[in-house]
Amino acid sequence: MRKVKNITVSVPERVYRKARVRAAERDTSVSELVRDFLTRLAEDASDFDRRTRLQDEILASVRGFRAADRLTRDEVHDRLAVR
Repeated sequence: MRKVKNITVSVPERVYRKARVRAAERDTSVSELVRDFLTRLAEDASDFDRRTRLQDEILASVRGFRAADRLTRDEVHDRLAVR
């Protein structure tokens, strides 16, 4: 059996009423809505982790780059003038 914890959340009356309506529209309970939200929140990688992973993927995809292969200033300006 999975161990569960009960929590108490205080929200303004207006928020509670709207949550009850949303839960009824989805044929579920407010508790289930909150549980699903918190579960997704806990399982999602943090924004920092996601960005770090994305940066690592991008850096790994850059191959064969050498600073010595850069164009000179004159070559850059000549190249832009041709367009």
